[in-house]
Amino acid sequence: MPRVAVLGFFSLVLPMLTAQTPGGKDLFLAYCAACHGRNGEGGRGVSLTALKPEHDDETLFSIIRKGIPGTEMPPAPLGDGEIREIVIFVRSLQREASAKAPRIVPQGSSPGEQIYRQSGCSRCHTIGAEGGTLGPDLSRIGARRDRDYLRRALLDPEADIPESFGQYRWVTVIPDNFLQVRLVTASGRQITGARINEDTFSIQVRDIDGRIYSFWKSDLKELHEDWGKSPMPSYRGKLSDAEIEDLVTWLESQRGSK
Repeated sequence: MPRVAVLGFFSLVLPMLTAQTPGGKDLFLAYCAACHGRNGEGGRGVSLTALKPEHDDETLFSIIRKGIPGTEMPPAPLGDGEIREIVIFVRSLQREASAKAPRIVPQGSSPGEQIYRQSGCSRCHTIGAEGGTLGPDLSRIGARRDRDYLRRALLDPEADIPESFGQYRWVTVIPDNFLQVRLVTASGRQITGARINEDTFSIQVRDIDGRIYSFWKSDLKELHEDWGKSPMPSYRGKLSDAEIEDLVTWLESQRGSK
């Protein structure tokens, strides 16, 4: 084929190949948005618009490439170049979110905080140095989850709790996510709480009052792991729509120390 013809061929084909190569946005929407939101606002996965300072580009690259053992974050089936495109796109989402960040509600001035305390949320959850330890720490929940997730957690607490980690078992050692367990001791005592550690022979559990127990499995009469279950009650019908929105707004303002 003459040189001129070859050059003409590539001048037509190369733009087509370039157009078919997905950029960071397309890759993000295809592989990340289902859990982290189309704009990185969070959902079932954490918000990507308010990552901690230690999450530099290389750390973010490594997390996308390798996943996070013990969580629902799997390794991305992508090449290094594609992952770097996603990192660049995530940084652009962070800049956009920073430019329109919501006003932080000062502690003690919000109806949502009053609802939080009156509803007994602090019995299981910690904000700052105050509260219980059975449920997740909420000190930075506003930076990690969006309003839809927070509202859903209040109305349907079990909606986003995985029913199993089987699909990610090959990267899972001990799930960091919440797992409710029910057990019966040799003496017949019944304990319900959150698993904090487990191996082949033993299990450690924290109950709703923060007490920690450790048992040899061989000494237990029963051990039930309630995947997809939560001891948190639904506030549907217990709080009005306006109260739910006030509580969501206050939780959204909890972004930890800067």
